[in-house]
Amino acid sequence: MELGKVGIWSGEFRSPEAGDAGEAAAELEGLGFGALWIPGGAGGDVFDVVTRALDGTQTLPVATGILNVWMHDATEAATEYARISTAHPDRFLLGLGVSHAPLVERTDRHYEHPLSVMRHFLDELDAADPPVGKADRVLAALGPKMLELARERSAGAHPYLTTPDHTRQARSVLGDGPLLAPEQMVVVDSDPTTARAVARKSLARYLNLPNYTNNMLRYGFTEADLADGGSDRLIDGHVAWGDPEAIAGRIREHLDAGADHVCIQVLTGSRAVYPVAQWRELAGILPEFPS
Repeated sequence: MELGKVGIWSGEFRSPEAGDAGEAAAELEGLGFGALWIPGGAGGDVFDVVTRALDGTQTLPVATGILNVWMHDATEAATEYARISTAHPDRFLLGLGVSHAPLVERTDRHYEHPLSVMRHFLDELDAADPPVGKADRVLAALGPKMLELARERSAGAHPYLTTPDHTRQARSVLGDGPLLAPEQMVVVDSDPTTARAVARKSLARYLNLPNYTNNMLRYGFTEADLADGGSDRLIDGHVAWGDPEAIAGRIREHLDAGADHVCIQVLTGSRAVYPVAQWRELAGILPEFPS
């Protein structure tokens, strides 16, 4: 499956207020973005949204970024994958992730041994009829053990909320060949005060999730950086802001560090409206990243 160099990661596709998923996906396809990533971490019917996005487009690949393996069983995932990929061959990629303890335990499930849970889920996908094969799935992977599992049992890795330094390390673990498709948050705003305010609002919930904060500490940030909504250094390290060319610079950093595809998430402070104006601005940089 060809994803191109730059795609869009969009939580707005999960917001009922944002509007028609098919029309929004068609906009992205027309602008030339290589793929669309739709989150499913909070559960719910992400497969319906994926279907509507695919129905509204002709060639655009769509991926889950990610399907929460605690909130969906493998039989359902395999059945839905078969349905969608039959209707839209070679256009649906199943991104899988283990989510976070605070989110999972709200559903009265006990979060433990996430690596073992993911291995079991993959075993069940392998055994399904029809199976979801290694080439049809990627794993949300931050730490080295999950990256190793992504290398061994999937087409590659889809890290979320990381930096180019993480991309470089992820590539060293994955080796040559597996897909590496990091998500990159962006704010299309050149004013540092307003851009960082939008970034801080979006990052606030992630700074309470140990999977992310532990990874930030692993890559050179400190407890002081995590305090009080995040230091400017932490915000700037994880959210690219500025004009489209400044954002293109961060995309280049990921690609130079070993990424195959970078999926940018446009932050505006609200998920109730598709950020179409910002997508259109950013489409202007796409010729700099030919497939």
